[in-house]
Amino acid sequence: MSNTHAANQEAVETVRDLIKGIDTAMLTTMSDQGLVSRPMQTQEVEFDGDLWFLTKKDTNKYRELQRNPQVNVAYADKSYVSIRGEAELVEDRAKIKEFWNPLYAKLLDTSSDDPNLVLIKIQAETAEYWETGSKTKMVKKLFSRLTGKGSGEDDLNQTVELEGDR
Repeated sequence: MSNTHAANQEAVETVRDLIKGIDTAMLTTMSDQGLVSRPMQTQEVEFDGDLWFLTKKDTNKYRELQRNPQVNVAYADKSYVSIRGEAELVEDRAKIKEFWNPLYAKLLDTSSDDPNLVLIKIQAETAEYWETGSKTKMVKKLFSRLTGKGSGEDDLNQTVELEGDR
């Protein structure tokens, strides 16, 4: 295993651990008026460098992704993660059924057989994260940094490359 591949795998595992269990993400796309963010339900798939979401074709986000596939996905819970990547619209009926959840019937007002459904697959390129563990821990880190009394070992955030030897 190359050093690049090992570093990439470690970065993917770190991001996987940080976003695990966070059901809702904010997906940011580019509209004609500028950046637009909206909440999306992350599919329950172990993160391997790709994120998956379900949407309908008759939405603004679908049209925005057709024009510009560059996106950002943000997660916030005990840690904060911002993932930049490129979206691909995937029309795979079997995969849609694999991801289908009865909650979507109510949320999207449709069934898994709806030809209007499409998957958004986002290939993550980079992730920036703030691994805080808690708000108190983050405040302490900020205070240490501002007062110059920190050890320097507790960086507030990291940026990792997720592309490469996948």
